[in-house]
Amino acid sequence: MSDSPIRKIQATGMMRKLMADHFLELDAAANSTDPDRPKIAWCTSVGPAELLRSFGFLVYFPENHGAVLGSSRAAADLIPSANARGYSPDICSYLTSDVGSYIKQQTPLTKAFGIKGVPKADVLVFNTNQCRDVQDWLAFYQREWDVPMIGIHTQRDLGEIRAEHLDGLIEQHKALIPTLEEVSGRKFDMDKLKEVVASSYRCTLLWKKVLQLAATKPSPITFFDCTIHMGPAVVLRGTAEAEEYYPVLIKELEQRIADGVAAVENENLRFYWEGMPVWGRLRDHAEQFAGQNVCVVASTYCNSWIFEPLGLDDPFEGMARSYTELFIVRNENYKEDYLQRMFDDYGIDGIVYHDAKTCPNNSNCRYGMPQRLGGKSGVPYVTINGDLNDLRLYSDEQARTQFEALAEQIQEGR
Repeated sequence: MSDSPIRKIQATGMMRKLMADHFLELDAAANSTDPDRPKIAWCTSVGPAELLRSFGFLVYFPENHGAVLGSSRAAADLIPSANARGYSPDICSYLTSDVGSYIKQQTPLTKAFGIKGVPKADVLVFNTNQCRDVQDWLAFYQREWDVPMIGIHTQRDLGEIRAEHLDGLIEQHKALIPTLEEVSGRKFDMDKLKEVVASSYRCTLLWKKVLQLAATKPSPITFFDCTIHMGPAVVLRGTAEAEEYYPVLIKELEQRIADGVAAVENENLRFYWEGMPVWGRLRDHAEQFAGQNVCVVASTYCNSWIFEPLGLDDPFEGMARSYTELFIVRNENYKEDYLQRMFDDYGIDGIVYHDAKTCPNNSNCRYGMPQRLGGKSGVPYVTINGDLNDLRLYSDEQARTQFEALAEQIQEGR
């Protein structure tokens, strides 16, 4: 019997099968010689996946592979190959580990699913709402494969989302259509787009419900669980499979609540995680916190795949709003107000800010925000130095000491 304090979620088996089927379907299409095979579109994780699905594309998300490379701890062996090609060690380690994986022809997908490599794209589609790195990432594959690359350029540091922002983004979405028609061999179908967008919207509401259940005391689920169970909301949104999965997860979590079963036994403190996960340390972190009776109940990261504007009547406005109202796109004032609401909604006792070395756009601790919010909210915090994938930039001992010190500080304050 395992001594691990982590409580297993039974729905994980169903989720893993969905993810396996996703990769196997992509691999089959990529290796098919059938001229009528499904075409493959690569899409950045917060990009116009609904538009791509409406053309019948199978959609592959390279950031998902980046996370797999991080969680499997393969990244450090792969990043140097990308560095040798001129990709700086200071840029996104998703990018450098994925490019290194391609160069070395090594991927954890082989062991997991028997797949030799990532599926070759027929078209590459980006949205710069997260960072410029995603465009440069896909540009590497454009040069390797000589396939079309198209994308959307989103303004950053936005407060209020104004009409002129949306109008430009809607036009950029529509400007993708001619290339997608040419590559897919299909004409644009507004009814099909509305159908896919409606499916994504239903998935969003279900995923939001999962995250909201963590506001229950004690919480039935942790941030570390959510980084895994968000998979269908990321890579399968717009499909029936994602819609079918989350009611199963919700039912299990609601049963936990009804039975008084907590994700962390004897939950005593509730923490918020701000920033990217340290993918190669997910389990270690989950066990460390659980061992201190701390439940990390909420995060900015997992909430990044809630796209409620997809419920609007106009699917183009829905997509434009959804992919621009993101936390990462907004200014400091918006972010501080958002985080304060999250602290209040989830009854947060302490905050962990992750300063991810190669992900400045998802590190919100570099311009005084922790200090400002700490002064306003009175909620104690720590800032850990690390990275999403490159564990050479992370210290286990230092982070463990910081986690323990934060918990002790709060307990002494009580």
